[in-house]
Amino acid sequence: MTSDLKDSVALVCGATAGIGYAVACALLDAEVGKLMIVGRNPDRGEAARERLERRAPQARVQFEAADLSHPEAATRVVERTVDAFGRIDTLVSLAAGDPMPRLLHETAIERIPQIIGSITSGILLPLRAALPQMMAQRSGSMICVASDAAKVATPGECAIGAAMAAVAMFCRTLALEARRSGIRVNCITPSIVQNTPLFEKVMADPFASRLFSKAVPRAALGVVEPEDLAQLVVFLAGPAAARLTGQTISVNGGISAA
Repeated sequence: MTSDLKDSVALVCGATAGIGYAVACALLDAEVGKLMIVGRNPDRGEAARERLERRAPQARVQFEAADLSHPEAATRVVERTVDAFGRIDTLVSLAAGDPMPRLLHETAIERIPQIIGSITSGILLPLRAALPQMMAQRSGSMICVASDAAKVATPGECAIGAAMAAVAMFCRTLALEARRSGIRVNCITPSIVQNTPLFEKVMADPFASRLFSKAVPRAALGVVEPEDLAQLVVFLAGPAAARLTGQTISVNGGISAA
């Protein structure tokens, strides 16, 4: 393995704002040479691509608009990345959708599969789409960003927690399946992450803000910011984590020992 990420290829799904954009910045700072970013909004995606190009003029940065909760879209994004750059060394996939916490009896029954499906499909389908390519090249690092709701039961997050737990178990199991092909799979689970669009939306919601404002004082090490997660992604993508796979890592500022 190389001593760093220089000139490697990264695909970051959900990279036009918040955590995903911070991850893209950190990977470029680590000298990733080729970067594909994905988001649903074409205008926001192009704007993000231009900012990233200015940040790292030596890198090649492309944007693909896609809703990754659809299998054909996830497959297309992987194909476009391989066509453009020849391989995928790092795949980062972030939680899709932004359902607000609600007590279960206040959540319409038809919303349950929608919430679970919107979260899990958007994160996990890109991993399945990229798996054959990484198996063929016999290397790769897959990193999902989910939530501590996967580990810590919180009132108002029945469906959200179920979806995040599914993401964590998917990553663990895929890590076992893919290890013989030299592929590592890990999952990062933050609690609240400030300075993100989702944080602002949560804090503007009457129920969700009461729920999460109680967690802020418990973050004795400080409330997590996108850059904290981005640095962990860089570590997990790089050779220093060459023997680390199948892990679900909480980053929550000390809110819990999940």
